[in-house]
Amino acid sequence: MGAKHKAVVVMGATGTGKTRLAVDLALQFGGEVINADKMQVYRGLDVATNKVTADECAGVPHHLIGVAHPDDEFTAEDFRREASCVAGEVTARGRLPIIAGGSNSYIEELVDGDRRSFRDRYDCCFLWVDVQLPVLHGFVGRRVDEMCGRGLVDEVAAAFDPDRTDYSRGIWRAIGVPELDAYLRHRSCPSTGDEEEERARLLAIAIDEIKANTSRLSCRQRAKIQRLDRLWRVRRVDATEAFRRRGDASDEAWERLVAAPSIDTVRSFLYGDFTTHRSNDETTAAPPLLPMFALAAAGAGI
Repeated sequence: MGAKHKAVVVMGATGTGKTRLAVDLALQFGGEVINADKMQVYRGLDVATNKVTADECAGVPHHLIGVAHPDDEFTAEDFRREASCVAGEVTARGRLPIIAGGSNSYIEELVDGDRRSFRDRYDCCFLWVDVQLPVLHGFVGRRVDEMCGRGLVDEVAAAFDPDRTDYSRGIWRAIGVPELDAYLRHRSCPSTGDEEEERARLLAIAIDEIKANTSRLSCRQRAKIQRLDRLWRVRRVDATEAFRRRGDASDEAWERLVAAPSIDTVRSFLYGDFTTHRSNDETTAAPPLLPMFALAAAGAGI
């Protein structure tokens, strides 16, 4: 067997900035991003599933987003087959595959499934973007409010089917969909003063449930990554400080504490002297970033 190709895997709980880091790395090293989020593989509900926007992509090709029918069951095995195929196409173009997403069952199946066939062809660099949970939970709560401002409720309402009672398959499992069911059923009732008040109450309950379920998801995802960290050679990058700050201060902390050490790690992985299990607290001063990194930082929000 010839020399293996190389791939980067960016893991992290929901809301930790995986997409931003994947784009930073893709711009720096000539990569393409392969989505590993099990809700974003489905077509539709772009706000509810928090699909990457054109601005956030910053010109970087993204794959396996919106490719499955909303009612289908896109399994981990389906992901392994599709992602392996796309990674081969990316490599054939002389580009770097960067697998990024919070669905750790997908990532584990890709890396270790089918008798580790992916590992037979690729050396992998694993990056874990981590944020302390109290800080992350505050952020995801604010993000839910921002998603509501971008039309989350109206988007789910447009796809709502009053005959649907099963939210266990396809895109309908996405957080933000089942939580709004009671509100949307009541919204069709005739408008009276009492009904308006009840609708407002049900919507507030639904939004609180969305926030709570997103926080619970982040805890489960983080626990699974901690397990994978014991099995694989994973480089943890602490992004907490970037999430504590706002505006330019947040961007500066992201560049210094997240992007720069991650770029340093991937550079070592691609060109030699690769080490793992260092936190960014232990990383020495990072080398200067290429100019295109500044474009990524400006174009992709946390």
